[in-house]
Amino acid sequence: MKKLKTVIGITGASGQIYAKILLDTLDIYHSLFDEIAVIFTSTGKQVFDYETGENIAKYKYIKIYENDDLFAPFSSGSSDYDALIVVPCSMGMLARIANGCANDLIARTADVMLKERRKMIVVTRETPLNLIHIRNMEQITLAGGIVCPASPSFYSKPQSVDEIAKTVTERILHLSCINIDGYKWNGK
Repeated sequence: MKKLKTVIGITGASGQIYAKILLDTLDIYHSLFDEIAVIFTSTGKQVFDYETGENIAKYKYIKIYENDDLFAPFSSGSSDYDALIVVPCSMGMLARIANGCANDLIARTADVMLKERRKMIVVTRETPLNLIHIRNMEQITLAGGIVCPASPSFYSKPQSVDEIAKTVTERILHLSCINIDGYKWNGK
């Protein structure tokens, strides 16, 4: 089985619990990966620290890249990275991705994933949406990306905030073709 190379972009949107639980899960399942790369926007790092209180250094199997490092391997179409997940995705980053403004590493990586027809998932968390947001989501969808709003499900009868957030991160992993154990709806 081919090991995956996945990039996680973390922007300054609220909803860092999704990024944290996703990183926790990827850290547990690190044996499925050749590389798990993380890029924070400057605000993303601040909001991650504020909302989660977690130290990113706790993740042993995750490599951190600076958002201005356009020499990172996945900023090139000749790299062999499988997916980019932007979680949470701010509306500003959504707009830059939708309009091909690849002025930082997250937006450039999104551009690469779209042009190479690889998985590119944006996990939006904003509400309510204005027409510009909706059109940017449409543009990303038309370009081959996946817009996955952070909308939890309740089929599994989650009992905590973390369990509620995990319904979103398990969906993200499923969309990324990353197979882990998790709740599956069986209709009963």
